[in-house]
Amino acid sequence: MSLTFKETMSGYFALGVTDPVEGANVGKQNSTQLAMHAKVSLDNLDRFLSDPNHLGSLTGTIDFLPFGAGIAASAGVFNLFKPTDDPDMTYMVYELAFQHKGQDYYLAGHKNVKDDHGFDLWSDTTTLYTCLHQGKDKSGPIVGAGILTLGVKQLADLLSTIEVPGATSLAEKARAIEKFGAFFAGKLWDSYIIPKFGKQLLDKSHDETLHYDVIVIGSGFGGAITGCRLAEKGLKVCILERGRRWEVKDYPRDPKDAWWWSNEKPAELNGWIDIRTYPDMAVAQCSGVGGGSLIYANIFVEAEPFVFDSGWPKEITYESLKPYYEKTGKMLNVQEVPDNQWPAKTKLMKEAAEKSGFGDRFRKMPLAVTFDPDFSYDRPDAFGDQHTKYHTNAFGQEQGTCVHCGNCDIGCQVKARNTLDLNYIPLAEQHGAAVKPLHLVQRITPLHSGEGYRVDFNVIDTNKQKLTPGFLNAKKVIVAAGTMGTNDLLIRCRDQYGTLPNLSPVLGTGWSSNGDFLTPAVYHHRDISPTYGPTITSAIDFLDGSFKGQRFWVQDGGFPNLMKDAVTGLSKDHHFGHFFSALQSLVQNKSPLSSVMPWFGQAVDASDGVLKLSRSWIPPFRHKVQLDWNIKKSEGAVQALVDMHEKLSKATKGEAKVPLTWSVLKNLITPHPLGGCRMGTHSADGVVDHKGEVFGYPGLYIADGSIFPKAVGLNPSRTIAALAERIAELIEP
Repeated sequence: MSLTFKETMSGYFALGVTDPVEGANVGKQNSTQLAMHAKVSLDNLDRFLSDPNHLGSLTGTIDFLPFGAGIAASAGVFNLFKPTDDPDMTYMVYELAFQHKGQDYYLAGHKNVKDDHGFDLWSDTTTLYTCLHQGKDKSGPIVGAGILTLGVKQLADLLSTIEVPGATSLAEKARAIEKFGAFFAGKLWDSYIIPKFGKQLLDKSHDETLHYDVIVIGSGFGGAITGCRLAEKGLKVCILERGRRWEVKDYPRDPKDAWWWSNEKPAELNGWIDIRTYPDMAVAQCSGVGGGSLIYANIFVEAEPFVFDSGWPKEITYESLKPYYEKTGKMLNVQEVPDNQWPAKTKLMKEAAEKSGFGDRFRKMPLAVTFDPDFSYDRPDAFGDQHTKYHTNAFGQEQGTCVHCGNCDIGCQVKARNTLDLNYIPLAEQHGAAVKPLHLVQRITPLHSGEGYRVDFNVIDTNKQKLTPGFLNAKKVIVAAGTMGTNDLLIRCRDQYGTLPNLSPVLGTGWSSNGDFLTPAVYHHRDISPTYGPTITSAIDFLDGSFKGQRFWVQDGGFPNLMKDAVTGLSKDHHFGHFFSALQSLVQNKSPLSSVMPWFGQAVDASDGVLKLSRSWIPPFRHKVQLDWNIKKSEGAVQALVDMHEKLSKATKGEAKVPLTWSVLKNLITPHPLGGCRMGTHSADGVVDHKGEVFGYPGLYIADGSIFPKAVGLNPSRTIAALAERIAELIEP
């Protein structure tokens, strides 16, 4: 994508001087001015923004009284923020070649962007120190000099002249303009405002006291498990969690409850669900002590052996992970839905498999749920909380048994789900680990001693709705903030703060949505009742690639009855509302919830998304990690899953309603993001090694879904847990 704009700068200028300041003074005395009317052309916008040595072209005209007006300048160069030998200064380069009376001249100007004394941001960025050389380039003798400036009106005129040749739509043009504007304004912010006024934010106390042996960032399947096992080894462990420590009484139920988390406004919005939106993709996550285990669908299944055949370090195989799979299964007390209490959707799944000729592919799922073998759908008020059977689990926590209420994703009020806050986390605390909720980590910095890391964070005060900065030091740090959180944190540490500058160049690459998809189907004469029973109970397995050459599996779906209100609200005012509008049409009176079958599933996608740092061009030019994701290489896998949803629906006399967000827009939403910090053999092909240790940073580890080199095509929680068990085992005290 190319971009052009026009810029006019003018000021006092004089012949016979070599210093721009002197030339400006002489020109003012003699009333001689020079005006440069330039057109800047950037042939490759992305390359120009990423490579400081990639030049744009400059053409235009020059008005200078001793030479005349409208002198054509057909060749020149332009550059922004070109590095100099002075670390506090960068150049903006403007150079134009022209002829006058058969003689070649070369007008060479530069703007200094420098961290010096005084509030001179405007003059730094609108003042062009200019010399006129005789000859074809600036190696020739200087025959004149002066200072050109850009006024407020000229700046406004500049912005109005931006064009994007080749843009196929207004949206594409807007994205290019925003990208250039964010780069320009953001660079000024970094070069001037942050050094002048923000040093105290970045360079706090140099206290290097080691407060803990290990700091774990995040308390999901990676963080809770590594924190627990290292505390068992006798290490002093601190687990920092951005979200709340949820109690049953605090679970969101009412529309006014704390439903939403916002990374932009964590002091005001620090609730249950974090939905991040990107072009063509949205990611759903949970926020709280227990991480993703609080919101996931209880599926605790092992990855298939084929997953590890390629892309992973040779040390990571299905066989090497098997002991850890078994260990995590015992910790989470994995069970299947008893045969005497299958929900209607489970029965439909089995029927669909058999009628479509796939009966041998149907299987019940291993669930991290505690069931009562005596539960029955036939008794009065079958799904009431009074039917749960409370007991004390192996970790001293009170739990109940499943009453099939369907509230898995929004907090089980009888605690039948074996979430991490009921096993690994209390076990960690029993071994001395400190768990600190509402601590949102901002930055990781190596200590000056070379041994250990400083972790900066903001403490969220939910009552006063304010953030208080703090920090802790530890010999080792384990980043387990979830795929999106870990990538966000580490990309910022490398590219924004520069505290971890040697992180692998492949950081942020290889991101995967794990091929997640939902196809609602309506059954006009059948009661499916997807709001009852565990969220997911069974699967039909096509991971062998036998259907259209794609690997995927299909699952029965469910959601809480409260979802009707939530979906209606989201379809109105959420950024990704067009997705939820597709669901809204199925939860209105014409299609009651009881008649809807939400066909779920995951597929092995291309795992080719890229997370990278961008920024707003609106002050204060905040950095934001964006996802560059294209459906092209993953479309076949997702479409095969959708086709199977339609086939299974038709076989059972249901009407599949493929959302327009897919059939037209090719948009997706995933609760299972993976990758970006993948395992590898060295920093050229991975961010961490097979032990989870970050290349180039001893004692810094990653333990969550971000270390997956590729999609697994099924629910990844147990593989994340198994890898975390292995990483913790290999860390020496």
